[in-house]
Amino acid sequence: MLVERRLRRVGRRIAALREELRVAEEQAHHFAEVSDDTRIRSLVSETPLADQEHREAARTTTAMERHRNDLRDQISRLEAEQDDLLDRLSARDRGR
Repeated sequence: MLVERRLRRVGRRIAALREELRVAEEQAHHFAEVSDDTRIRSLVSETPLADQEHREAARTTTAMERHRNDLRDQISRLEAEQDDLLDRLSARDRGR
């Protein structure tokens, strides 16, 4: 009974993280485009303000990529836990 409950909880958490990852990937893509645009503007205009805007956009992009990678890591760990729980459930059922 405990294994099934944990399995359901892990499954719900994986589903929620996958949705969060989907959103984070869209945002990472958007921020990467913004960063590229500000980099080009910075190179063309050669002003301190344009350079500052580019640095800020690059920091935002890096932070979003870090968040996206963290979500991927969390999903991987939970999938491994889910596999372990499924193995336990299967072994228990074979023992009956």
